[in-house]
Amino acid sequence: MTDKKHILKSASIISLITVVSRILGYVRDQRITLLLGTSFAADAYVLAYRIPNLFRRLVAEGSMTASFIPVFTRYMREKSKQEVWDFANRLFWTLALVAAVITVLGMVFSPAVVHLFSGANVARGQAVDLNRIIFPYLFFISLAALAMGILNCFHVFGLPAATPVLLNVATILCSVGVVWHYIGDPAKSLAIGVLVGGVLQFLVQVPALVRRGMKFTFGISFAHPAIRDVARLMIPRLFGIGIGQINLLIDTKFATASRMPSGSLAALYIADRVMELVLGGYAIAVATAILPMMSHQAAAKDYESLKKTLSFSVRIVAFITIPAALGLMILREPIIRVLFQYGQFHAESTRLTARALLYYAIGLPALATVKLIVPAFYSTHDTKTPVIVASISLFINIVLNIVFLQFFFNRVQNGGPALATALATFFDFFALFIIFRLRYGPLGTMDILRSFSKVSLCAAIMGVACWFGNRYTAFTVHSRFFVQLLVFTGLIAGATVLYLGLAWLFRCHEIEEVYGITTRRTVGAGNGYVEP
Repeated sequence: MTDKKHILKSASIISLITVVSRILGYVRDQRITLLLGTSFAADAYVLAYRIPNLFRRLVAEGSMTASFIPVFTRYMREKSKQEVWDFANRLFWTLALVAAVITVLGMVFSPAVVHLFSGANVARGQAVDLNRIIFPYLFFISLAALAMGILNCFHVFGLPAATPVLLNVATILCSVGVVWHYIGDPAKSLAIGVLVGGVLQFLVQVPALVRRGMKFTFGISFAHPAIRDVARLMIPRLFGIGIGQINLLIDTKFATASRMPSGSLAALYIADRVMELVLGGYAIAVATAILPMMSHQAAAKDYESLKKTLSFSVRIVAFITIPAALGLMILREPIIRVLFQYGQFHAESTRLTARALLYYAIGLPALATVKLIVPAFYSTHDTKTPVIVASISLFINIVLNIVFLQFFFNRVQNGGPALATALATFFDFFALFIIFRLRYGPLGTMDILRSFSKVSLCAAIMGVACWFGNRYTAFTVHSRFFVQLLVFTGLIAGATVLYLGLAWLFRCHEIEEVYGITTRRTVGAGNGYVEP
């Protein structure tokens, strides 16, 4: 199987499962907005959820997993089976200890943490209560992330990618009336759903680990050579990924500033979730699939294959995200209105969220490609460069947030944090791409630019069609949901067909490559890849 076929096959499996998860995630978010709208309670829930989620990405799915995969793949190549699983078992229990300590500290010092990362325009007392309920989720999701990393190294992508489904289902079930009426607070019932989902995400992966040799033999070690290697890689990545998460909390701080309208934080959360629907559909799937592959290529010092893998992935993701970004910008209000305007989520909530989505969507292509380039640095054990670039990006984000809040608030309003994030992400993309190109040689930049130009032309024509379609179908005039849904579906379907037709007409190589894979034709010259 060539590298391209392997990436697309793995990404397709992940993408299919992730799409199902995102659909359930939408149902979950729709339940949150229906019960809480963009009220103070909604802001308190989002704030309470984001704080342990920050630590999850730092300790678990962020720095630890990205550091673990290269070390584990090297062990799989060089060590015996017994040594491989001894390393995995010891890391499991060591991580469990660290996560437990962070969880307890987070619950004890929740008031201070909530105060640190929020402005004056939020119900801090309610946020503290919710945060203490959700924080143990960090412990279980950290172990689930390690399990995911191990299974991904064995090229098992389906089950780990499916675990977020359990989080969504648990939250949905806890949002039904009989549950939150019994608990007495819809926000608390949603918080309990998050905790239950985290437990299930870990437990469901345990049988797959056992089948591959994991025995969960107890043993805590901070001196094991491989664990030290993970820690050595993890520390700078902790700063790099941590800076990205601090960016999110900075946006949270500015979104709850006294000048912001009530519900701004919830509006940013919902807009970000719509963005994740697009990212999760394929961009994140490709990023998940290529990290183990690039780690193997880097371990074999096959940098030409690594560069081809990266270039191919960037082109494929741009083919999806450039038209998606334009579509989100033009159809932002119909999207939010159809998906979320029910119950406590009123017309004003739609306007707040649509404004945030407009500015988030600007940065969608950059956000997606950064998620590909950063693992390329990590696969070569270069952890300093992403940290330096992320530090500069953090400074840019802070400055832009201040500028938008103080000088351009009447223009951008609650969309300021989203626009600051989008612009800072573009800096990330250009800086990392240029540095990688300078260090490792040509990345097929001209091919990428030609691809971008064709995709952008097709997306621009599609965007004009979307604008006219949105205007002349008079979407906002229709008050009945069925009519709105019918018009909305027609706009999305028409835009998709038009874009794909234009891509075929302009001979975009990406659509030809995907078509070649699905029809089992040979597309390009791939490098042989043998699974460990």
